[in-house]
Amino acid sequence: MFKSFTTHFMFNRTLSSSSSSSRSLSTISTLSNFPSKNNTHHFLPIFPSTLKIPSISFPTTFFVRMASGEQKFPPQKQNTQPGKEHAMDPLPQFTFPDYKPSNKLQGKIAVITGGDSGIGRAVCNLFSLEGATVAFTYVKGDEDKDAKDTLEMIKSAKSADAKDPLALAADLGFDENCKRVVDEVVSAYGRIDILVNNAAEQYECSSVEEIDEPRLERVFRTNIFSYFFMTRHALKHMKEGSSIINTTSVNAYKGNAKLLDYTSTKGAIVAFTRGLSLQLVSKGIRVNGVAPGPIWTPLIPASFKEEETAQFGGQVPMNRAGQPIEVAPSYVFLASNQCSSYFTGQVLHPNGGTVVNG
Repeated sequence: MFKSFTTHFMFNRTLSSSSSSSRSLSTISTLSNFPSKNNTHHFLPIFPSTLKIPSISFPTTFFVRMASGEQKFPPQKQNTQPGKEHAMDPLPQFTFPDYKPSNKLQGKIAVITGGDSGIGRAVCNLFSLEGATVAFTYVKGDEDKDAKDTLEMIKSAKSADAKDPLALAADLGFDENCKRVVDEVVSAYGRIDILVNNAAEQYECSSVEEIDEPRLERVFRTNIFSYFFMTRHALKHMKEGSSIINTTSVNAYKGNAKLLDYTSTKGAIVAFTRGLSLQLVSKGIRVNGVAPGPIWTPLIPASFKEEETAQFGGQVPMNRAGQPIEVAPSYVFLASNQCSSYFTGQVLHPNGGTVVNG
């Protein structure tokens, strides 16, 4: 049995997706107990009971925090990487009703890799709300529906002076594909002001002996090669005041025995962020990173066994998984010169209370 608050809202705009993910209801919250079902969406307890919200659709129910050892999510498993957000139960939370945009990124051109779902979708949403023109990448075929939903969301959220967003399908593990993405963005918008390297995949293993060369190359191509490739092509179109933000992980700092190759790439991203920041500081381009903890994204059911997914997030002091919207403001902060002009070579840690040093 899941205990949840069900919060009902009125919306002016909604995503063009199934009726179960967007509803027009009143503004009263109630506490109820019910079993999880596929058509029921649960969220975390980060909202007050009565809300004033922007005109954006999002699922209407969220988890209350449970005691240690209790089930956090319905057991579920997806069989393809990097996972499908629309198939998750509950749907990840990509927006927050009390978020108040203040034109922090007005007039900026932003590129977010892996922006169709998870943290990337939440970043696309907040960047759009803050006035940026947004382009994002996704995996063709596997992520078509998520990409379509995200594109509709950005169109609804964008400011009047922002240009229409772009969704670009690409396998970013290869240099020529990254160059094509950058060329298409520059052809449409003329420049790049913000680059968010975020695309990732991960696979469990119990021993280093299980990681063969094709898998190792695949994970490194997606998780770190793409960061090099996207950056080297984007830099030709970035100028003083631009920002690069790389997604690393708490695993880079504490290690993870079951995600050895993934964890190795995330450690490489930390080193890449620090070294690149030193290269580019004289050009006035800031380079920083974000190291999320356990966040409820499509990578989770696509990576772990059903019983592991059900307990996901219980290992951190807050005793719950984070939602993408709880991470996305870190990217807004680092992208905004008015907020973080004295930050470069740094990493922010939205991780549920895990103490890291570095």
